[in-house]
Amino acid sequence: MRILSVLFACLAACLSAPAFAAPLSAYGKLPSIEAAAVSPSGHALALSLTDGEDRLIVVQDLSTQKLTMRASTGRAKVRAIRWAGDRHLIIVTTVTATPFDVTTTQREWTMGFRMDLTTQKVLPLLRDVDMAMNTIYGAPIVRTYNGEPTVYVQGVKFVNQQGRLALFRIDMDRATSKVVEVGSDTTRDWVVGPDGEAVAQELYDLKTGRWSLKLKSGGAWREVLAVTAPNDPPSMMGLGPDGKAVLYETRDDNAQPVWREARLDQSPPRDPLPVTGQQGPIYDPQDGRLAGSYALMGNEGRYTFLDPNDQKVWKAVSAAFPGAIVDLESWSNDRKKIVVRVDSLDDGPAYAVVDMNTRKATWLGDEYRDVRASDVARQIPIHFKARDGLELTGYLTVPKGREIKAMPLIVFPHGGPAARDTPGFDWWAQGMASRGYAVLQVNFRGSDGLGDALLEAGYGQWGRKMQTDLSDGVMYLAAEGKIDPKRVCIVGASYGGYAALAGAAMDTGVYRCAAAFGGLSDLGRFVSWAKIKNGLGAFRYWTRFMGAEEDRRVLAELSPVAHIDKVTIPVLLIHGKDDSVVPLEQSRIMAEALQKAGKPVELLVQKGEDHWLSRGETRLEMLTATMAFVEKHNPPN
Repeated sequence: MRILSVLFACLAACLSAPAFAAPLSAYGKLPSIEAAAVSPSGHALALSLTDGEDRLIVVQDLSTQKLTMRASTGRAKVRAIRWAGDRHLIIVTTVTATPFDVTTTQREWTMGFRMDLTTQKVLPLLRDVDMAMNTIYGAPIVRTYNGEPTVYVQGVKFVNQQGRLALFRIDMDRATSKVVEVGSDTTRDWVVGPDGEAVAQELYDLKTGRWSLKLKSGGAWREVLAVTAPNDPPSMMGLGPDGKAVLYETRDDNAQPVWREARLDQSPPRDPLPVTGQQGPIYDPQDGRLAGSYALMGNEGRYTFLDPNDQKVWKAVSAAFPGAIVDLESWSNDRKKIVVRVDSLDDGPAYAVVDMNTRKATWLGDEYRDVRASDVARQIPIHFKARDGLELTGYLTVPKGREIKAMPLIVFPHGGPAARDTPGFDWWAQGMASRGYAVLQVNFRGSDGLGDALLEAGYGQWGRKMQTDLSDGVMYLAAEGKIDPKRVCIVGASYGGYAALAGAAMDTGVYRCAAAFGGLSDLGRFVSWAKIKNGLGAFRYWTRFMGAEEDRRVLAELSPVAHIDKVTIPVLLIHGKDDSVVPLEQSRIMAEALQKAGKPVELLVQKGEDHWLSRGETRLEMLTATMAFVEKHNPPN
């Protein structure tokens, strides 16, 4: 395995690798490194690490390799870290809470904190604003204002007892906040210019579907674009390459996604930028201008930078890790210090810092330190046709050194459903493969990031062809002789949890057992709940895939709980008590129905766990319980 730097070695003595094959805890615990960011000047490196259940923020001086700070954030769920100048860190966390009163549905709330590296004091970003919540929306923005690094966040400001999305400016030295702009009741987002002034706001009315873009000119807001789009409205992105335009994503005359400009100086917009694949913008960390884009093209990530020097630097960095998936995590303003995540097919993922001055890379540590090279299963891209002829892709993960012949299989559908499985290390798939199973991940119709045709093929196919795409993958592997069709189970989370339950109740005869984490069982109840909690936007998203508005007959037809009589295999239900995306009642409803019908079922409710398995102890508990269940009902040997 790679040599670790002094930084990680001195912090992770308690995480030493086992003498034999990696146990499930090596895969199921929290990542040893969760985030890394280099300071604007390149003199220091900040990392978010885990030590058991606790998370740590550490800072290392890159010239001396010495730790200059080590602070515990306890069990706070750290989601991101970034620098605001060289003396302050921004820490973003989330917490599951029920606000205001006990009748309000619990939500996952985002909070921002400022850490002063000189005093090592940590303070909330919105601690001193009257009539405002201390939660933030979206990622903190760093700009230079009055010559100083300044942070901007979006939060809720109450006006006449009504919450409005507002933009706040944070003075990092004084830890004080000021309201910069207060939006209307339909404001959804803001863009801050290179000079630290608000230049654009996005508005969207969920009831009418009216989307609009406003720009600030001469101290006044003017509407420059408006469309009515109940589904798939345009989306404001950020600053254009020259800092004098705001980008938004929309569709061209051929319904293809493009990035267009709205000019702040009212000059004619330049030609739109075409978007291909799962493409996302990359912004300059110093002033927020568009610096390039990232797209996952097939099984490879592709970075394209607008500045030829940036492209040259990235080409040199990525070439230093041949055969690996290299992701840009952070780089200094002069591009001389670059932090990357390197996912090697042989060794698994690790973090490194590249010094362009010395042309050397230093390993910071493995993302999962107890997983050795010999414990990393092979991930093999697959291609097959669904029964209706649709071309599908996916991945088959198998233990290293194992012959791919008549293997026991775990089908592992992704969540979303408008998401996708990607190449690279997947801790859950790797953990299952480590016990001797092949693991199948299918990018079924309705998956996103592989073209509009595949995504739109999933509309109205929830529980129908989206489901049989999975069993078609099983039949393909069986026909190839790679798996034993009599030794197949299905495991999934969120939408994947629904697919696992539907595999037991609706696409019967394929699986020997089914395990669902945070899965949906009663679509009628879920759609009604989602509409109340998240509004019409969420309602439209779900019903587009389900092919029904609130037609109880259709929703019941697609609900696993309505087909209990067809269940003939054991079912395991695991659900986090703090799940704010799929309520716990979805698993309880299914468990009660199966118990009443005398069907084999187990229910594990995890205290303190959310929808994303953010806690180490409950994440490992889930993986351990799942594999014990699968090994009992579908032994690997």
